[in-house]
Amino acid sequence: MSKELIRLRDLCMAYDDELVLDHLNLYINDKEFLTLLGPSGCGKTTTLRIIGGFTTPTSGDVLFDGVRINDVPPYRRQINTVFQKYALFPHLNVFENVAFGLRMPRVEEQRDENGKVVSRRKVKVPEEEIRQRVLEMLETVSLKGFENRKPDALSGGQQQRVAIARALVNRPKVLLLDEPLGALDLKLRKDMQIELKRIQQQVGITFIYVTHDQEEALTMSDTIVVMDKGTIQQIGTPEDIYNEPKNAFVADFIGESNIIDGVMVRDRVVKMYGREFACLDGGFAENEPVDVVIRPEDIDIVPPEEGQLVGTVTNVTFKGMQYDIIVDFKGFKWLIQTTDHSPEGRHIGVKIDPDGFHIMKKSQYSGMFGDYSSYSEEYEELSDADALDEEDDGEAARREDGYAE
Repeated sequence: MSKELIRLRDLCMAYDDELVLDHLNLYINDKEFLTLLGPSGCGKTTTLRIIGGFTTPTSGDVLFDGVRINDVPPYRRQINTVFQKYALFPHLNVFENVAFGLRMPRVEEQRDENGKVVSRRKVKVPEEEIRQRVLEMLETVSLKGFENRKPDALSGGQQQRVAIARALVNRPKVLLLDEPLGALDLKLRKDMQIELKRIQQQVGITFIYVTHDQEEALTMSDTIVVMDKGTIQQIGTPEDIYNEPKNAFVADFIGESNIIDGVMVRDRVVKMYGREFACLDGGFAENEPVDVVIRPEDIDIVPPEEGQLVGTVTNVTFKGMQYDIIVDFKGFKWLIQTTDHSPEGRHIGVKIDPDGFHIMKKSQYSGMFGDYSSYSEEYEELSDADALDEEDDGEAARREDGYAE
């Protein structure tokens, strides 16, 4: 059974009377990869800063191994942090960047039987130990042989690994990561997701990761904490969060979801659009209003005469491995992800198996998500932005070649 390492107890944080964290309670286990996931302003980075000691909560407690550490400064916590900006020293090579923290003298304290500090002394790590630990850590982050390179001779992913090595070489019990992949391109970001999980498993310590990217959270995490407006909406494994969302906010934020108003007629029967559908859920009151979640990949397109529902295709977007198809069902737009192409204007039928429905109780988020009416407009805006970027790139190239007036 995993040992609890950190507990956040009834944390509140306010700035100018604005409540950023609202009585947050959370525990984090030793050697766990836990991700704080949510939109900008949800309180995830504030939570991370409180754990690291960079911010003091307005009220509540932070416990580390059962000991309250609210007033312990960051440098005395067994915690290190990797930020989105890696802050490497440009004048130092990779070896010296990683060794920097080890060269700083640490203070050892001696206490009496009552826990009172009776003496302090500065201790330096021997040079041979520094060399051994740095080289071991560079091998761990796959940078063996890069010791003499300067940061400006490294790629973004390599710079990030140096920052991680520098944070881990001091052997903390916890590593905090505040959106560290944000500056990387898509392919490198995907590669680093796998790399970060490998490093965490190899060094065997707790990683607490902050992101707004649900793919990062699903790929790397043992546990995901979904946050919104300073509160925790759901805690669970990636599989639980995706397959069993607690409310419409979680269902919409984790992946794509069609969220439709329905009525739970009885156990394992839900009604929407005036029709009854078999599902696997139960435990609701008879005829209780509910939110019905249907993931886009759980919908099969069939001929209209074979469909449980019939709608009209209003938008088709090719995504490489699949088509994203928007279908109008009585004014409510669904998203369907399929390998089968259906052109705009075609009438289609859809079928959903009983395990394709997930039923949720109504919440404050009901009615706010799940309708893809603005989907095509969003794609048009993205296309316009891409076109402007291409124009800017072309203009820059012409200026470099001397063609600009």
